[in-house]
Amino acid sequence: MSNVNSQAAPEPLQQRLRTALPTAMRARDKVALAVLRSTLAAIENAEAVELPATPGSLAIEQTPVGAGAAEAPRRELTEADVERIVRAELAERDRAAQAYDQAGQPAQAEQLRTENRILTAYLLDPATAERAQG
Repeated sequence: MSNVNSQAAPEPLQQRLRTALPTAMRARDKVALAVLRSTLAAIENAEAVELPATPGSLAIEQTPVGAGAAEAPRRELTEADVERIVRAELAERDRAAQAYDQAGQPAQAEQLRTENRILTAYLLDPATAERAQG
């Protein structure tokens, strides 16, 4: 009998974030919902491909029309790319929290720190991410 590794490959970070979204919705966790949505939006923005500019303008009869006329394939991000984006989101929230502290707005700073704890849990260990929301 062969020895089969019973551990499955870890779920990709982007998928873990997507999976957590409906859970946060059902739990009515506004903080987790906000951080998950904004982080997924940042990842989806990075997947967008910039379309080449059309030299000059096209006459109306030359303009592409119909379903998919302006579609472009999305960029495929690696797990490292997604992790870099999430880390950039963490850094941005950390800078904003410091600015809120300096402006005398500790409640807003604490909300950003809570968002960071949620995101950090998804980076470190997928199993602990759900507990970070609670």
